Amino acid sequence: MRFLFGGHVLDTARRELSRSGERIVLEPQVFDLLVYLLQNRERVVSKDDLLASVWGGRIVSDATLDSRVAAARRAVGDSGAAQTLIRTFARKGVRFVGEVREEGKQAALAPEMAGEPGQAALALPGKPSIAVLPFTNLSGDPEQEYFVDGMVEEIITALSRIRWLFVIARNSSFTYKGQAADVRRVGRELGVRYVLEGSVRRGGNRVRIAAQLIETETGAHLWADRFDGSLEDVFDLQDKVATSVAGVIEPALRAAETARSASRRTSDLSAYDLDMRASAMFSTSHRQMREALALLEEAIRHDPQYGPALGLAGLCCMHLASDASAMDREAIRQKGIEFGRWAVEVGGEDPGVLAAAAMTLAVFGEDIDGMMLLVDRALTLNPGFAGGWHISGFLRLWAGQTDLAIEHAAVALRLSPRAHAESSSFLIGAALFFSRRFEEAIPRLRVAIEETPAFLTTYRFLAACYAHAGLLDEARATIARLRAITPEVMVNYPLPFRDPRHRELYFSGLRLALGEAT
Repeated sequence: MRFLFGGHVLDTARRELSRSGERIVLEPQVFDLLVYLLQNRERVVSKDDLLASVWGGRIVSDATLDSRVAAARRAVGDSGAAQTLIRTFARKGVRFVGEVREEGKQAALAPEMAGEPGQAALALPGKPSIAVLPFTNLSGDPEQEYFVDGMVEEIITALSRIRWLFVIARNSSFTYKGQAADVRRVGRELGVRYVLEGSVRRGGNRVRIAAQLIETETGAHLWADRFDGSLEDVFDLQDKVATSVAGVIEPALRAAETARSASRRTSDLSAYDLDMRASAMFSTSHRQMREALALLEEAIRHDPQYGPALGLAGLCCMHLASDASAMDREAIRQKGIEFGRWAVEVGGEDPGVLAAAAMTLAVFGEDIDGMMLLVDRALTLNPGFAGGWHISGFLRLWAGQTDLAIEHAAVALRLSPRAHAESSSFLIGAALFFSRRFEEAIPRLRVAIEETPAFLTTYRFLAACYAHAGLLDEARATIARLRAITPEVMVNYPLPFRDPRHRELYFSGLRLALGEAT
């Protein structure tokens, strides 16, 4: 579908807006808003209409809504004063009032592809989109339907807290209740890239809930798991399952979106695509950290208000500033602080952006109590955000709260075992080290080295841990492994650990491992 108006062409299939043949870069949410206004130009659309269709039913501030409308106006050469294309009607809403011509409206899917004769597929939103279908009640008891439907509603609510994910509202996805719906048809009819489906089986006072995540275009299964629980407290069980499902789905979707973005042509990358490509580099290789940062800086030039790119850019700087061979550590540090503060400004209610900014700024020395409040806010917004619990664990470690660090790392692992297994080994090992539980810390740190051999800090912790445990031969062997990678054993940059006793324990252990007097 193409909308032509005032010298502009908006192509919903390509998700592009152009003027006189020149592409106009749009934030995905602004693009979706503009499409919705064009599709509903025969009427005034209310704030509630926009929240339901563009924000997936989530509540956002009037300021956020106004800023997106203003961005749509700027993109089409309009303004709040002129309002020649997008007009605001006081206390009613907004409407697209310009002359519009449509191309491709009558085009239909081939019969073998369409869910209904002549029914065209809905355009996908500008961000990952998912529908949670009604779960199948396998209990054979119609009275359990209330529990099954309630379970699905809780999952929809939990997923809606993931700000970068477009979640179809219940009233749309529940139209498939009682049907054996083909996920490809659901994807076309609801305009979603992913579908979550599942079943509930009750036996006595126990219940088993199974769920699977499917890509609608290919029918590929991306994730599947099951959850068992007691029906003693139905609502508590619903909440726990919903939080767990959201926790494991988020990294699975990010991985799928990253792979999808990597296959896109480099000539048509948006800020979102650039962020996804950088995310892949960030998560897989420390050697590509500078390349990832360059992509993120390009994304920020595309859209200076794109919070996820700002948050990840700060984390890239955090890693680069710990590189002994880097000649520009101080410049990278200043850049990281700038990205972190910028991310806080634009992050709004995005838990991922807030948590990333908190970690970056904490590493670079900003008030640790303030940063813990920031990550607590992120977890209030999305209690199922495994990455947020993981970051919170590190902040607690740096603040000297070792028991809380271990506890929060365990929550992250429970929510998303695969996504956080590697760095959680180091986090828990370091917390055990600072608690002087050296024998417990050693196996954790050894596993962390095997999982991420390029992360040099783990070698230092393990060497110090061996030394304090009286295992000096093992400590020296670990130092030898570290020196084979870098000449820098005693670090010459500020460490994030606020408790002076922890810093002394760390450095005294390293001195022992090096055979120096303490």
